[in-house]
Amino acid sequence: MLLVVTYSRRARETLRNVCRSHEETVVRRFGRAALLRETEYGAFLACRLRERHAGDVQLERTEPFNEFADAPDAVREAAVDYAHRDSPHTPYGRFAAGTDHPDADDMRGSEL
Repeated sequence: MLLVVTYSRRARETLRNVCRSHEETVVRRFGRAALLRETEYGAFLACRLRERHAGDVQLERTEPFNEFADAPDAVREAAVDYAHRDSPHTPYGRFAAGTDHPDADDMRGSEL
């Protein structure tokens, strides 16, 4: 997918108009940003925005995150257990202390 991020009012207006006019190419809209299908037409729309608004538009290519292939088993298991914890107000660090779940600081420093 192509991520388009806008940084000015005029660029946001143009992005909004592009999204309304080309709904078949828009995967999702987030106000100041949008995900476009990775097609030649999606690239055309993204390049058109960049050409019109220069530095007020940032373009990035994204890859979908496959939690089963991209995240280690320990991380996924910790996320599941943390989501189903007894107290919703327990921070992860306290929740993971004394368990086999990965340490939050270790996860912050580890690339996927």
